[in-house]
Amino acid sequence: MRVAVAMSGGVDSSVAAALLQEEGHEVFGVTLQLWPKDMAAKDFDKHHGCCSLDAVEDARRVATRLGISYYVLNFENEFRSAV
Repeated sequence: MRVAVAMSGGVDSSVAAALLQEEGHEVFGVTLQLWPKDMAAKDFDKHHGCCSLDAVEDARRVATRLGISYYVLNFENEFRSAV
């Protein structure tokens, strides 16, 4: 089964991706970009939150290590208009 895992760059989503892959699923990782990249770099990186550019890079590294595809989906406009 093909499974998308929302990856934050943290332990929980990384382990979930690894376990699903171990179970034989075709796993790919996704992260939603909800903020402008310059805002994420300036405001979130200093807090090391789930939305920081560092967190995106952590998720990308995990995906690479697992050998799975990883996508960052830009939902900035949708988030801004709905929230």
